[in-house]
Amino acid sequence: MSIVVVKPGQKINLNKIDPGSTGKFKNKSEAKTQLSKNIKRMAELQNILYAEGKHSLLIVLQAMDAGGKDGTIRSIMSGVNPQGVRVTSFKKPTEEELAHDFLWRIHQAAPARGMIGIFNRSHYEDVLVVRVHNLVPKKVWQARYEHINNFERLLADNGVTILKFYLHISKDEQKERLQARLDQPHKRWKFNPGDLQERELWDDYMHAFETAFEKCSPDYAPWHIVPANKKWYRNLVISEKIVETLEKLNLAYPEPAAGLNDVVIV
Repeated sequence: MSIVVVKPGQKINLNKIDPGSTGKFKNKSEAKTQLSKNIKRMAELQNILYAEGKHSLLIVLQAMDAGGKDGTIRSIMSGVNPQGVRVTSFKKPTEEELAHDFLWRIHQAAPARGMIGIFNRSHYEDVLVVRVHNLVPKKVWQARYEHINNFERLLADNGVTILKFYLHISKDEQKERLQARLDQPHKRWKFNPGDLQERELWDDYMHAFETAFEKCSPDYAPWHIVPANKKWYRNLVISEKIVETLEKLNLAYPEPAAGLNDVVIV
């Protein structure tokens, strides 16, 4: 099993998708060479994307706590030019953000033409944590699925290619990662006691994710469910998908100015 691409309206049962799958690869060493090639190719494509300035790529990362969003960004973006990439982490909304519609802060972070934008969490928090914690009435968050589809349609119609990844880890894997944050002094800063309270709501979050996949996976912005227990495999398949997506854009450098062959720099 590799990435599961959710079809429009498809019902997903996360319990039936193995988060520990590594596809045809048996171990990290087997995948290392291919990952390096992907990172190099991604850097080449990002350079053309930036130079051409016609398209943009939005990468959405969602996961449970300790799911690996930060690690994914560090790994797969290690070769790109930071000038052409913007990472936005969506935390608890500020008072100003709460005074606007839930997509207001999201739209401001959408990537401009030529850019790669990465959302570490995203507008989907408003049908995930908001739903699980009953922060707004049910009729409010239920209406947001359609709002999200329309928003993503708007982006797609304006040259934004959208890749949405759910980093699928098991509850046992999350326990190990949270424990590692406690056990290793240099990781303790990442441990939030509130993560344990969220962990108790695991099943509620799984249902919320499954609903989001079913209702918000149109052809122009489908969800990709990534087995993510093995970090190396997660990085490999996501990098492959990004390279594949960028190559399909048929990117090209802009035509140079006429007469450059006759230019002499003195």
